[in-house]
Amino acid sequence: MHPMERLRMVARASGEDPGLLAREAAAALAGCAGDPRALVMACRRLVDRQSTSGPLWWLAARVVASPDPATEARISAELLREDVTPAIVARSLPDDAVLTVLGWPEQVTEALRLRGDARVLVVDSLGDGSPLVAALDGIGSDAALVPESGIGAAVAASTLVLLDASAVGPDGFLAVTGSRAAAAVAYTEEIPVWVVAGVGRILPPRLWGAMVGRVAALGDPWDADWEIVPIELATAVVGPEGPLSPADALAGVDCPDAPELTGTGSG
Repeated sequence: MHPMERLRMVARASGEDPGLLAREAAAALAGCAGDPRALVMACRRLVDRQSTSGPLWWLAARVVASPDPATEARISAELLREDVTPAIVARSLPDDAVLTVLGWPEQVTEALRLRGDARVLVVDSLGDGSPLVAALDGIGSDAALVPESGIGAAVAASTLVLLDASAVGPDGFLAVTGSRAAAAVAYTEEIPVWVVAGVGRILPPRLWGAMVGRVAALGDPWDADWEIVPIELATAVVGPEGPLSPADALAGVDCPDAPELTGTGSG
């Protein structure tokens, strides 16, 4: 497939795992790295069209700031492919924990699959909860479906809330709708909230601000599939290095604050 056609496919994709989208985009960006102007325009179009994908922002920033963008695209794709975050989460979960999760969280779902013995309350966010319950039942986990109206009760009955982040920034994280309510209830009930943020999901201030602005422009927040959750509601951020305080996780940001991506988007 021609690189530009692959980029158009990524830009049009809907409901895909952010990490998978970024890996697909990396291959395409490597193919057009010989034209710096076209590369910058392609990266800006990607983050405009897929504004809620933290890994795409991360990838685009690393590629446009690199003196060798083709090599950087390949290195970034490999880092995404080899992300050990789900395995780290699975190993870090306390024994006998009762977990609340929302919808079908890609990173968290893989961690639960690896763990195999989790007790999970699955909130039916965006209608994705029922398939996850079926999948967890299939591997022997004790999973129960909770309607969105029961999110507060589910959190209160849990010992740990696991929230899947598409991106984490200095003052918040981007997660599926309902995550703010879940985190707020957990905070008041003194229940830990782990934000799962694998490779490519920790963003520097400029990129985070640009992402927040684009998310706000998508429409009314009460109709959105994603929402910004204040970082102070998180107990820990879990990535490849294991559970860290939010401050320590943010200190590990590994992409530049690329100004090329934060102007007015095109296309």
